[in-house]
Amino acid sequence: MLSAVLASIPSPSSGSIHLGPLRLNAYGLMIALGVIVAIRIAGRRAESRGAGTTDDFSSIAMWAVPAGVIGGRVYHVITDYELFRGQWFDAVKIWEGGLGIWGGVALGVLVGAWRARVRGLNAWAIVSCAVPAIAVAQAIGRWGNWWNQELFGRPTTLPWGLDISDYLTVKNGYSVDTLFHPTFLYESLGCLALAFVLIALEKRLQPAPGRILAWYVMGYCALRFGIEGLRIDPAHSAGGLRLNQWVSIGAFSGAALFIGITRLRSHGDREASTVNEHE
Repeated sequence: MLSAVLASIPSPSSGSIHLGPLRLNAYGLMIALGVIVAIRIAGRRAESRGAGTTDDFSSIAMWAVPAGVIGGRVYHVITDYELFRGQWFDAVKIWEGGLGIWGGVALGVLVGAWRARVRGLNAWAIVSCAVPAIAVAQAIGRWGNWWNQELFGRPTTLPWGLDISDYLTVKNGYSVDTLFHPTFLYESLGCLALAFVLIALEKRLQPAPGRILAWYVMGYCALRFGIEGLRIDPAHSAGGLRLNQWVSIGAFSGAALFIGITRLRSHGDREASTVNEHE
């Protein structure tokens, strides 16, 4: 029954959206939409906690978002440098796709925390407010890959298989009737679920400063590790794993180590405080 209703997920015929005479690049539009939604979410979270305002986040985003885009692009160019060899000017063509989330989040968060300090705000509190919003921005931004018909997974017979253009199907060595795993959709839904889980955990556990960021890193790494295993686009690999799977393992381990260290420190602080009270 489901197969009859949903035979496949179609791909857009163009990577652009036309509004009358106006032509918009869909990839960039998805990123911009994700940023707008993220600022709204993070701003409301900050206001509810007395950590800042939506205006604060708008100001911080003026620095953090470009930094994130630059960091994401640099990561992509470094890890896929062979795509740009001999045509390095293509490295600036962000609208054609190619942003590495690892570089984007790392540089974006660092610059955002710096701008929070410049504005006299608590940087950890601002980052904590932003983390679930970052996951939502990723969920929206991933639809840019759908518009560009890129980063899809291996062939599938599932009813939600992705139908891409005949040219790209043949270019990847498959017959024109082949459907592929819509990895953009998997990651989009996964990031949205991650945002809700982070908010629920935050309300339940009242985490120490920075811990929600570590949770995000661990959650996203687990999600990305699985999705990378489905993708068929060219990538550097070693030991049977793609580069981004190794990065996921490293980042997950680093985040877990951070949580372990902060727990030990907080436990030690509580013990010291108790001793002082008895004395």
